[in-house]
Amino acid sequence: MVDMVNNRFRKDMMKNASESKLSKDNLKKRLKEEFQHAMGGVPAWAETNKRKSSSDDESEEDEDDLLQRTGNFVSTSTSLPRGILKMKNCQHANAERPTAARISSVQFHPGAQIVMVAGLDNAVSLFQVDGKTNPKIQSIYLERFPIFKACFSANGEEVLATSTHSKVLYVYDMLAGKLIPVHQVRGLKEKIVRSFEVSPDGSFLLINGIAGYLHLLSMKTKELIGSMKINGRVAASTFSSDSKKVYTSSGDGEVYVWDVNSRKCLNRFVDEGSLYGLSIATSRNGQYVACGSNCGVVNIYNQDSCLQETNPKPIKAIMNLVTGVTSLTFNPTTEILAIASEKMKEAVRLVHLPSCTVFSNFPVIKKKNISHVHTMDFSPRSGYFALGNEKGKALMYRLHHYSDF
Repeated sequence: MVDMVNNRFRKDMMKNASESKLSKDNLKKRLKEEFQHAMGGVPAWAETNKRKSSSDDESEEDEDDLLQRTGNFVSTSTSLPRGILKMKNCQHANAERPTAARISSVQFHPGAQIVMVAGLDNAVSLFQVDGKTNPKIQSIYLERFPIFKACFSANGEEVLATSTHSKVLYVYDMLAGKLIPVHQVRGLKEKIVRSFEVSPDGSFLLINGIAGYLHLLSMKTKELIGSMKINGRVAASTFSSDSKKVYTSSGDGEVYVWDVNSRKCLNRFVDEGSLYGLSIATSRNGQYVACGSNCGVVNIYNQDSCLQETNPKPIKAIMNLVTGVTSLTFNPTTEILAIASEKMKEAVRLVHLPSCTVFSNFPVIKKKNISHVHTMDFSPRSGYFALGNEKGKALMYRLHHYSDF
């Protein structure tokens, strides 16, 4: 028998006072129930007994059957071809909780088959991704708090949210179901906390301040570690994939590279042809840095040249957008770079890497259903691509080249 009362994690699972002790089998069932309740049902990967029983067409093997057997599958896996991207429209991620307010953040959970949608309607909502109905798991409503940005922690156990006009940082603990407001960080003199980044290793939180300041916080304690300052104003910043460096795009069209541990500037260079920067992103494999500017140009640099050269030349300048590039996102396999401008309708493109060519079949201009894009994200294994627009829709697409979520 397992003691339920004196364990703080199990105490919440008791349905009545008589359940002070449970057998291991019953505890296992209760944990299963809790998990299914949080996930909105049994996730597809947990259903092991559902197999195709049709023997008439053995060529149509179930994906799960393919994963059960060993064989020389890895050597035949191909890299993503350029030109046309095989994809299909899915049900909107937030179809079960429609809103008319602008979507400010869309992000896939790093571990579970869940997508988060947050916007100016003061709510952060979690949906289970199945591509068909995307059932809602829960919504967290924040009083008088139109959300500027919401983001999962690196381990997926917390959601962080900032507002358009407040210095409060909300932390939602997903395991405990608690909402924790961080009202004041000691030493942080910002009047409004808006734009922030979470380091890929989960150690740091970087807040973009005013007057060129960047503040590095401990993710665990939310305490200030130190600050860095650039000339001019901070337009955007991002961590390198190993969390050891920070790349900052300035309002003067310059890019600064910082060492996280010493908080010293390692390099500084002018983003070629940029009057002022708007967005910046680094690839997961540590190969590329992409810089988006006010004139619609996205420069793709080799990350090594950004660290060593005072005047690096971009590998390619992507010129398919004509208004300021406000969003940049690499997919996890570093085969696609999504670029978008919120200033113009349908201004979103998917760039193939390493050829640096744009996929010709996205977006479908005739349909005009994308509108102004404010946020984008790829699922952990690139199976899905989602974007949020100003009409309150989180559009979602299934990328057929990738078999996994």
